[in-house]
Formats: sequence, structure tokens, C-alpha cells
Amino acid sequence: MPTLLDVLAAGDASHQALVIPDGPSFTYSELRQRVAAAADLLAAHGLGRGDRIALVYPNCAEAVVLFLAAAACGTACPLNPAYKEDEFRFYLEDTGARALLVPPGGGEEARRAAGDGVVVIEAAIEPGGAITMTSIRRRSSATAAQPGEEDVALVVHTSGTTSRPKIVPLKQRNLAASVANIIPGYQLTDADVSVCVMPLFHVHGLVASTLATFGSGGTVVVPKFSPMAFWPVVKEHRATWYSAVPTIHQMLLMRGGSERPAGSEGLRFIRSCSSALAPATMAQLEERFGAPVLEAYGMSEAAHQMASNPLPPEPRLPGSVGRGTGVRIGIMDAAGELQPVGAPGEVVIQGPNVITGYEANPEANASSFTDGWFRTGDQGTLDASGYLRLIGRLKEMINRGGEKIAPGEIDEALLKHPAVGEAVAFGVPHPTWGEEVAAAVVLKGEASERELIRHCRDLLAEFKVPKRIHVVEQIPRTATGKIQRRNVAATFSG
Repeated sequence: MPTLLDVLAAGDASHQALVIPDGPSFTYSELRQRVAAAADLLAAHGLGRGDRIALVYPNCAEAVVLFLAAAACGTACPLNPAYKEDEFRFYLEDTGARALLVPPGGGEEARRAAGDGVVVIEAAIEPGGAITMTSIRRRSSATAAQPGEEDVALVVHTSGTTSRPKIVPLKQRNLAASVANIIPGYQLTDADVSVCVMPLFHVHGLVASTLATFGSGGTVVVPKFSPMAFWPVVKEHRATWYSAVPTIHQMLLMRGGSERPAGSEGLRFIRSCSSALAPATMAQLEERFGAPVLEAYGMSEAAHQMASNPLPPEPRLPGSVGRGTGVRIGIMDAAGELQPVGAPGEVVIQGPNVITGYEANPEANASSFTDGWFRTGDQGTLDASGYLRLIGRLKEMINRGGEKIAPGEIDEALLKHPAVGEAVAFGVPHPTWGEEVAAAVVLKGEASERELIRHCRDLLAEFKVPKRIHVVEQIPRTATGKIQRRNVAATFSG
């Protein structure tokens, strides 16, 4: 089974691998050299196999090169630059990060969150393409060892229904298998150019837009996303596809005018993932941009993709996330029995891209794995042709434009305010984001909605901050006294 370095080795040495508009560009030969040099610099800082290396970068050349280098030397832990200090502290401590990579002069909140055991390294790509790393740690002459397929390449957190996210350890072979699953489904070749608009600290942007393109020897273009600047980038670089959440697709539809944008004629397909795509939006995209829209289904525990609608001439079904892509998909009831065609139940998966367990979480593993199947927490049906339709979520995560938010984390932040006695966060429908964050609180002191939102903004990344907080005398409960978020959400969503 190959590793990420094997994936990167697929491209022709002189072919363009990575392009940053208004920034550096690298051929495959140059990219491999930069990744190897960065991995050796990390090793010279005393980092090696099994060490967790956190990265705090927006979408840029460093986000790609340093991720690959960290995964080659140790284990990469990319983090959202929008996190606040307390959030960074949690993720750094939870992963046991030994190093934190930040841009020169940047990552202030992450730096403050780093404990004494975390070495902070300023890392950047110079105008000439050289990698620089600066820290107070004395460097040695060590070089990075080659990773094996069982080594953990990437660690991400997935939000569950409690306040504590679960650690997802993705091995080299998991990521390589996911790349190998994606390439044939979309018939990717070295002639393809992908525009990566998804964050590179999520598996959607990392695996689908970037690694799968590298694995096919194609070119990845990483712009700073703007709806108005998107199509000029597509046209200039002759992009053949892009992948995004429905929110981004809707932004492009709203700001693109009524005419077909210049550059869209080169698109072979448009991919949508990480949140449900409305059939009406799919139809609008195809009509406006003139390319087939392929909805896919992915999650961190499967190193991203599990299913996708196929390219023409095979049917792509609106409202379906398609067929399994190198992944076996089943529907299971609560007792662990696989269900017949058409019967609803929990979506379960098997495949070489799927993790074998969460890290240090036996309780989650016991509930998430049944007879070798991973239970996704999503409810769906399979038709006779193997097309999967998702009909609901068993879990209570809030899905805001593809960002999965654990409502318990919002509860915890609200409860840190001295005037809050009880708090329950939930998702409410939103025309653009799919869901928006809201909450209901019972006060034990004086506080306004505006004050509570400001309090959350101090503790949470902006996308997690409730946009509406309902101050109530009591939280709705079931007859047995339990709080069920879906019932609370129904009460305040009208």
C-alpha cells in the first residue's frame, strides 16, 4: 500500500504541480524537493515518527508543503487559523503536539496557547522558493525517515454530540487509499487542473481537491477565495474542475450574474460535498455553468470520500450522494442487522480508507464499529443500483456550510458566563449556510442576548458563535426530564 510520498511521486517532474495565484508555483520536481527539505528541517528540530506537528496556516503554498512535510516526518495536525486561544489550547493538548508551525509574525493566539512542551517554529517559503524555519530550539543534523503505510500521517478532530471532539488518526495507507478511490471515479489525469477553494485544514480540501490531483499528476491551483475573483482564476489557469460545499456554490450563483462566466467552458465537472446539495441548486449550477454537478459523500473517518455520483453518461441523481467509490456501503438497523434494498437505517461503511478506531476513545469505538462496519451516524437508503440517499442525521452536529460544529462545545462556552444557568445549542435552517447556530439559555443573573453573543465570540471561532440566543425560563424537556436538542430546535425554529 503506498504512502503520501508515493502519491506525490505520481507527477511528471517538469509538470506544474502547485500554483498560488500572485504567489509561488512549483513543478512536481520542485514540490518534492521543497517537501523533502521541510521534512529534514523538522527532523533537525528533533521531530520524528509519531510526533504531532500542528500547523496554523490559511490556504497558501506553506499549507500544502508543510502538511506534506509534517506527514512525512511525523504526524500533521492542521488547525483552523480562526480558532481562539482556548480552542488552540484544547487541540494542542488533546493531540499532544510537540511542535507548532506558524507564519512569521502570525498565529498569535496559537502561540499563546502553546505550552512549555510545544516548540513554536516560524516556517515560510521565501520568494525564491526556499523553506525557512526559525525557533529557539537548537538544530541537529538529523534527516527525516521514510514513513511506512501504518504510520499516522494526519490527525483531525471530528465533532460528536458531546462537547469533546474525537481524534481521528488517519494512517498513510488510509489517505493513499482515499486518493486511489477518488481518481478513477472522476477520470482524473495529468491534464486536469483543480481549483482548491476549501480549507486545507479539512479533509475535503486536502484529500479531494489537492492530494487526488497530485495522485493523478495534475495541477492544483490554490487562490484566496472570492466569488468575484473565482472565475478569472478558473479562466487564467484553465481549470477543469473544482469541489466545494453548497454554500460556496450558492455564492457563485448569486454573484456570477445571469450569463455563463468566462472560463467555465473548460470545466469537465463540478463536485459538491460536505453538506447536502439541494436538487434545485444542482440544476441551477448545471444550467449556469454548463458542467455536470456530481454530489459526493465524505467524512473524516473515511479519509474523506465514501460515495459519489459518476460522470456522464452514467446517471447522476439529484438528492443522492451516488454509489460507493472503492468503499462498501450498507444500511444497518439499531440491532446491527444489515437491511434490504430500499429500507431505511444507519449508513455503515467498510474500506481501506476507513479508520480502525478513534484515538484513546474506547467508548466511541464500541458504539461506532459493528462487525467490521463503521457506523456513520447518518440515516439513509440504498436503491437497487447502489445509489445512496441520505434522509437525516442520527447525530446532533450542526452543519454550517460544511463546518461540523459540536453543539455541546457551544453549551460549554455559554455556561462559562456567570449569568448562565443552563444552555442548549442547536442548528436552525438557513437559506445560505444550510444551518446556522442558535441557542436557548436559562439565566441565573442579568445578561442580554448581545452580551452573551459577545461572550461566545471571545471564546469561539466566529463560525461557531450563535447568531440568535433565546433567553427562556425553562428548557423544553421530555417526559422523563431529558433534553433532546431536536425538540429544543423545533421549539425555536418556527
